[in-house]
Amino acid sequence: MTSIFRRALGGDFDRLHPRLRERFGFAAGDGRGCVGTGVMRRIWPRAGIARPLLALGASRNILFPEQGTDIPFTIENHAYLDRYGRDTLTFVRTFEFPHRRRRFDATMVYNDERGCVVDYLGTHQHVAVDLRPEVGERGELRIRSGEQRVRGLRLDVRWPTALTGAADVRESFDDELGRFRIAVRVTNPLRGLVLAYSGTFDVTYVDTTTSALPASVKPLREEPRG
Repeated sequence: MTSIFRRALGGDFDRLHPRLRERFGFAAGDGRGCVGTGVMRRIWPRAGIARPLLALGASRNILFPEQGTDIPFTIENHAYLDRYGRDTLTFVRTFEFPHRRRRFDATMVYNDERGCVVDYLGTHQHVAVDLRPEVGERGELRIRSGEQRVRGLRLDVRWPTALTGAADVRESFDDELGRFRIAVRVTNPLRGLVLAYSGTFDVTYVDTTTSALPASVKPLREEPRG
């Protein structure tokens, strides 16, 4: 099998920094996963109308309304085949705020029909987002979101523009620091910035042939439509 990011990037995948190629280069059949641990230097959601929406999303592990500095976090990336036989990569982010723990869950697949990575957000994959990864001049990975759709039961609609959150994710490896860097901004076309966070982390690779995939990283419901 070929990793979903190699499929999405094609020949550009080889331009990624070697540590990023390692991190995003495994698929379900490789028996590997990785767990990143680090600190978010700053997390800041927008005040006002965005806060209730973030709180609502937090009930399904999609974004959150808390803010803070120097927040410990983990990110769990595991590759597996979902119930529909699709090579799937988890992005489960856990943030340890002083008074509560928050999670931001996502599972990603490559969709041949749409020609891109599809990111299913939250515990029930009710939101499907097209992702367009690209490689920067210094080997960094940039991921920008596109069309967003509501998936669930008989729902099959595009997410209203007023409720969308366009994500811009930048991940790189700092050779001097010896750590990965990540910066995320989520914006709304009408309201501007909704949520942003940035930080650094280390990665440990795990052998998934000798230990079962943690049930906690898999969604409670899987959606067949991209």
